[in-house]
Amino acid sequence: MTIREQTEAIERQILSPYACPAAESRGRARPMEECPVRTCFQRDLDRIVHSKAFRRLKHKTQVFLQPEGDHYRTRMTHTIEVSRIARTIARGLRLNEDLTEAACFGHDLGHTPFGHAGERVLNELMPAGFEHNVQSLRVVDALEKDGEGLNLTYEVRRGILCHTGPDRAETLEGQIVRLADKIAYINHDIDDAMRGQIIFPTDIPIAISQVLGFTHSERINTLTVDVIAQSAGRNEIVQSPACRDAMLELRAFMFDFVYTNPRAKGEEVKAQDMLRRLFAYYQKEPDELPDEFQDIRVKEGVERAVCDYIAGMTDKYAVEKFGELFIPMAWSVK
Repeated sequence: MTIREQTEAIERQILSPYACPAAESRGRARPMEECPVRTCFQRDLDRIVHSKAFRRLKHKTQVFLQPEGDHYRTRMTHTIEVSRIARTIARGLRLNEDLTEAACFGHDLGHTPFGHAGERVLNELMPAGFEHNVQSLRVVDALEKDGEGLNLTYEVRRGILCHTGPDRAETLEGQIVRLADKIAYINHDIDDAMRGQIIFPTDIPIAISQVLGFTHSERINTLTVDVIAQSAGRNEIVQSPACRDAMLELRAFMFDFVYTNPRAKGEEVKAQDMLRRLFAYYQKEPDELPDEFQDIRVKEGVERAVCDYIAGMTDKYAVEKFGELFIPMAWSVK
């Protein structure tokens, strides 16, 4: 018996009846020889972590564009925080932690530079629209490994796609990712907003704090423990009405005072203009796209190739390309 088979046997013994054991995965689009050590979901996680798209997350905006300070979140640190919350929930419910973590680490691979500001630009420019969760699935299916894709399991792919949007993941592990993402970003965005002195602890409505807690750790702990308590013994991931409503109110507070705050988002208009001009340039000059996007251009059209290229850019790279294309060298500042 291989180590993988031993792990699969242990999963059958300890996981909840509602869990998705690795041995019961619906598999991959292209069959592969099984790893003797890792389960299929562990293997998916490794494939994601070793991908170029994952490494680029460290230079992609979470909320604040080019923040001054080393302690603000990036898209990568957001991903790690989502994973930690999700694994805690999965462990508390005896669900598959490896499946949960793999979907967490892949959920934002398709996110644009400059956060949701960049996403809105591509949604505006693409005839069929643009959604970062759909792009994340495209990254793992068709863009990574020089167009070969990562060939992930069905369950991980669904967890990535369904972390936002109208669809719901079939597995409870995938449903955890959706909720852990919200718990993570609402709370760490509060932390970053306080660090940037955009809001202060006393700004958070007292009624919300009385339910969720008055500190960053208290809020995350309350929400995480609540999901475990409410979902235990059930074939769905749910919250108590009190915590659900308080979290929705907290999210609304963040939209009113942080996500639309000129101090936090004042540079977004400039960033969006950069992306529009980059899109228009490559649309007009598709031969200037890197070689790996030329096949996409031929098979799926220029707009699709340009969108894939720009969506994959980091904030820094987008700024550098803009400077290279539109700012005379004599005026550029290095």
